[in-house]
Amino acid sequence: MRRSSIAARCCWVVGTAKMHELSLCQSAVEIVQQQAEQHGVKRVTGVWLEIGALSCVEEGAVRFSFDIVCQGTLAQGCELHIDYKPAQAWCWDCSQVVEITQHDAQCPHCQGDRLRVDAGDSLKVKSIEVE
Repeated sequence: MRRSSIAARCCWVVGTAKMHELSLCQSAVEIVQQQAEQHGVKRVTGVWLEIGALSCVEEGAVRFSFDIVCQGTLAQGCELHIDYKPAQAWCWDCSQVVEITQHDAQCPHCQGDRLRVDAGDSLKVKSIEVE
């Protein structure tokens, strides 16, 4: 199945789920539903999401939101698996690709602060398990 990326951005609180987690999960479930229907699937039993270290999402809010938006879809009751991916950035000072865990990180090699984030700031549907 096709990989899809959904960028995670600002945070607004709505009850116990943050607004952007709810929006991200809605987009993810739309992708899952579309792929399932396209392949004639009767039921989705598992979904694997990859969350980047810099995506600003909270796992609890993702799980809560995912359960809500799955209701009434082929993914209702499916198991949600979450994998975390470290963020990668390019250091303009030492010309190295480095892993970072926060937006205001310094280069672990040269302590430079001129970093360009290349990966790890998104949420992706990595795979879908079906019946």
